[in-house]
Amino acid sequence: MARVYPQTSTSSSSFSSTNPYITMRRETFTLWMKSLVYHGNGCTVFDSKGNIIYRIDNYNRKCSKEVYLMDLQGKVLFSIRQKKLQVFGHWNGYKWSNDNLIEIPWFQVKKNGYVLWGDYLNYDVTLLGFDEAETSCYKIVGLQGKSEFKIVSRVNKLIAEVKQKKSSCGVQFGNDVLSLVVEPHIDHSLVMALVTVYGLIQQRL
Repeated sequence: MARVYPQTSTSSSSFSSTNPYITMRRETFTLWMKSLVYHGNGCTVFDSKGNIIYRIDNYNRKCSKEVYLMDLQGKVLFSIRQKKLQVFGHWNGYKWSNDNLIEIPWFQVKKNGYVLWGDYLNYDVTLLGFDEAETSCYKIVGLQGKSEFKIVSRVNKLIAEVKQKKSSCGVQFGNDVLSLVVEPHIDHSLVMALVTVYGLIQQRL
């Protein structure tokens, strides 16, 4: 069976000494849109060495209103909840610390109300779990019905990108295997939480 993860090696020195989810260089992950749990829904994420680094398991059904992003051991990193409002609603991401939920949302994702035409999808991401001076906004940009999308900063600087994965010889994998590239100095656990939200919006999780 062909391996679905990248073959490039990553030196341990590339990781931040203060945050294991931030690296000093561009990182590539493989998203397999399958759960590790038999008959479950979710996603399994491999790093560049083929190790499982993240997992999402929806035991009941797709499109749950609350899901959990975990590491391989099942430690919850983020819980993501859908908030229904009269118009669009939004998603809140809550960070976990030492197995305890931080009750204040760490980030919020909502549809950009100014982008309502065609097949374009545009979602605003507000980071709330920082000091006021550091509060910033990302955007998730994609196309309806397509797996590919980008996460960019407010000045359109690329943060992360998801594409259909191809093998080293250029053969495209199935629709359930994606490649996630995260730019340097970015918390890829936060990026994976945003990828989770987009997967829920697209009804893939």
